[in-house]
Amino acid sequence: MIISIWRYSHLALAISSFLLLIAASVTGIFLAFEPVIEKANNYKSESFDTLTLAQTAPLLKEKFSGIQEIIVDDNDFVIIQYAEEEGGDKRAYVNPATGEIIGLPKEQTPFFQWMTAMHRSLFLKETGRILVGISAFLLTLIAISGILLVVQRQNGWKNFFSHVEKTGWAQYYHVIFGRISLFFILALALTGAYLAIYRFVPPPIKASEKINEETIKETPETDVAEFTVFKETPLSQLQRLQYPFSDFPEDFYNVKLKDREICVNQFTGDILAEVQYTKTYQLANFSLRWHTGRSGSIWAVIMAVTSGYILFFIYSGFTITLKRRRSKSRNKFKASDAHIVILVGSENGGTFKFGDAVYKQLIKHGEKVFITDLSAYATYPAAKHFLIMTCTYGQGEPPSNAKKFIERLAQYPQQQDIQFSVVGFGSRSYAHFCQFAYDVDAALSATAWAKQLLGVYTVNEKSPQDFSAWLTKWTKQTGYTAVMPRELLTANNSDLNKLLVTDKTAVDTDNTFLIHLQSRQFKKAVSGDLLAIYPKNDHRERLYSIGKINDKIQLSVKLYEHGLGSVFLNSLNNGDSIKARLIKNRHFRFPKKAPRVIMICNGTGIAPFLGMINENRSKTAIDLYCGFRTSASFALYEDFLEEQLTNKRLNTYKLCLSREGKKEYVSHRLLKDKEYIWNILYTGGAVMICGSLTMQTDVLKALEMICQDNGNTSLETFIASNKILTDCY
Repeated sequence: MIISIWRYSHLALAISSFLLLIAASVTGIFLAFEPVIEKANNYKSESFDTLTLAQTAPLLKEKFSGIQEIIVDDNDFVIIQYAEEEGGDKRAYVNPATGEIIGLPKEQTPFFQWMTAMHRSLFLKETGRILVGISAFLLTLIAISGILLVVQRQNGWKNFFSHVEKTGWAQYYHVIFGRISLFFILALALTGAYLAIYRFVPPPIKASEKINEETIKETPETDVAEFTVFKETPLSQLQRLQYPFSDFPEDFYNVKLKDREICVNQFTGDILAEVQYTKTYQLANFSLRWHTGRSGSIWAVIMAVTSGYILFFIYSGFTITLKRRRSKSRNKFKASDAHIVILVGSENGGTFKFGDAVYKQLIKHGEKVFITDLSAYATYPAAKHFLIMTCTYGQGEPPSNAKKFIERLAQYPQQQDIQFSVVGFGSRSYAHFCQFAYDVDAALSATAWAKQLLGVYTVNEKSPQDFSAWLTKWTKQTGYTAVMPRELLTANNSDLNKLLVTDKTAVDTDNTFLIHLQSRQFKKAVSGDLLAIYPKNDHRERLYSIGKINDKIQLSVKLYEHGLGSVFLNSLNNGDSIKARLIKNRHFRFPKKAPRVIMICNGTGIAPFLGMINENRSKTAIDLYCGFRTSASFALYEDFLEEQLTNKRLNTYKLCLSREGKKEYVSHRLLKDKEYIWNILYTGGAVMICGSLTMQTDVLKALEMICQDNGNTSLETFIASNKILTDCY
C-alpha cells in the first residue's frame, strides 16, 4: 500500500509539473556552463588566501584615487569599481597584492540574459518566479519519492547500490541513473525552492541603521593599514567593501563579510555598528552559490548533468507509464462469467505481455477468459482454472500490483474447486529468483478449494523457450487450445557478443567434451555465471554454467543425439565464432569469506567449480565431492584436479562412481562424512551444489539429516544465511 502511494504520488507530481521542469532543466543546462566559462579566466591572485583587508584596502586606494568599492565574487576574483575624471565609472579585475589591473569584467551576453530570465521567471515577472518556486518544490517531492521508491525496489538502504535487474531499458536506466542523480536533484530542488521562498522573507536589518552618530569620533586618527578590524579580517572573508564617499565623519567603510556586516570609522578604525547575518540569509547565499554552480566548476558541470538527468527521467518515466497502461487487455467477458481467470503480477508491464498473449489465444478459440491484476483478485463463480503469472520484485517481494493478493485470497474464498497453475518470471542472477511465485503457489495450496494442476514453472529472463515449455504442458493437462504466440517467438538478441573457439576436446566415453571460448567483452564473466547461446538464431535459448580458466570461458557439455545446444557446440572447430549472452549468476559466487568450502556436483555440474578452484589464489580450503558414472567419465577432469591439489588450490576431492566399484552417489558419501560436514557448516564454512535437480534433492535430504543429528538444527538456517548455495537444473 505504501509503495503504491509513493508511486502514484511520484507520477502525479511529475505529470503536474513536467512542462515547468522541462523549461527549468533546459535553461539550467546552459546556465550551468556560465560559471565554468567565468572560472576559466583565472583572475584569482596567488596571494589571495594570505592577504588581509589592512593590506588590500589602502593599497587599492593609493592606486585608484577614485575607488568606490571592492568586490570579491564567487570565484575569488577581486573586482574594483572606481571613477575617473573623464572616463566615468569603471570596473576591473585586479591583483589585490599589487593593484595591477589583470582583466575587465564583461557584461552578461544576451544569450545568458535570456536564459536567466527564462529560468527565474519564465518572462512572467513575479508570477513566473512563484511558478518556478512551485516547480522547485514539486521537484523536491519527486526526488524524495524517487529515492524512497529505489530504496523499496532494492529492499533497503544497504542495497541501494546493489545490482538492478534489467527489465527493459526505460525501467532499468530510470533506476540506474536515479541512484546516481536523485540526491543531486534533491540538492538542486531544495536550493531552488529555498531561493524562491526567501524572496518573501523581509530583508535583514542594515548595519548602518544601528549607528549612533553622536558617538562618532575623529580621534585618535589611525592609518587604515593599522585598523585592528582590517588586520584581523582575511580578504577571503570579504564579499564587498564600500569606501567612504567623503571626509565627513558620518561617512564610513561599509564592509560585508560572509557572516556579518560592519561599519568602520574612517578615522579611528572603530566598529560603529555590526550585524550578524541571520541563518536564513546565510542559507540563501549558500543556496544561490550551489544552485547556480558558482561554488566550483566541477559542481557546475554536475548541475548541468543533473538537469539533463531530469529531462531523461521525464521521458523514461512517461515511457514506463505508457508501457504499463498499454500492456493491459480490455476484457471481452465479465469476471463473473469467465471460465479461465488470468491473474498477473507485474512491476513494469513486462509480465502482462505474456498474460495478454495467452488471453488472446484463448479468446480466439472461443474460451471465456478474464485477465486482471493479482491485487484485484475477487470471487469468480464460473471459474474452472486460474493462471497466475507473476514476477518477483526486489528481494523476493511481490510486484506493486500484487501486494494485496495474499490478503484478498483469505477474504474471497471460491465456492467451487478451481485448478491453478503458477508461472514465475525473473532472473536467475537473483538469489530470490521467482520467490513470490512460490509464495503464491503455497498460499493457494493452503486453501481447501484450489487444486494444483502443475508445479511452479519459472521463466528466466523472459525466455520464450521456458514459457513455451509451460504452455505446452498446460494445454495438454487442460485440453484447451493455445499455441506459443508469435509475438513472443522473437530472438533474444540483447547483449549478444562474439566469442572465439580456442580449443575443444574430443567426446569421451560418457559423451562429454570441454570447449574453451574467448572474448574481450566477457572479461567480467565470473565462474558460476551462465552463458546463453542461440543455436538456431531464434528464440530457442540454451544455458551453460561457465568456469573461468586462465581468462577463458570453459564449458563442460554433455552431448545428446538430438540436443540442440550440445550438437551445435560440438560442431564447432577452433577459430569458429559464436554469439552469446552473459547472464550474471550473483547468488552462486565463491564465498570469499568462508574459512572452508565444500563443493558438491555430478556430471557437467563440475564446470563452475573447475573455474572457482583455478581462481582460488587465496588457497581457501576446498573439498570437492563429485559424482560420475564411471572412472572413464571422470578422466576428462582428473589431470586438472590433480594439478590443483599440487598447487594447493584444492584440498581434497572425493570421487563417487554410480556404475563402478562401491556404486555410490555423492549423497551417500556426505552421510559417511557427516561429522566432518557438520563441523564445516557449524564453524562458518559454506556448501555449494551444482548439477542435476535429482542430485540436489538427494544432497539436501542428506544435509538435513546431518543437521537434525546435530542438535536438531534446521537446514533452512544455513540456507537463509547463504551458507548453502545451489545452482541445479
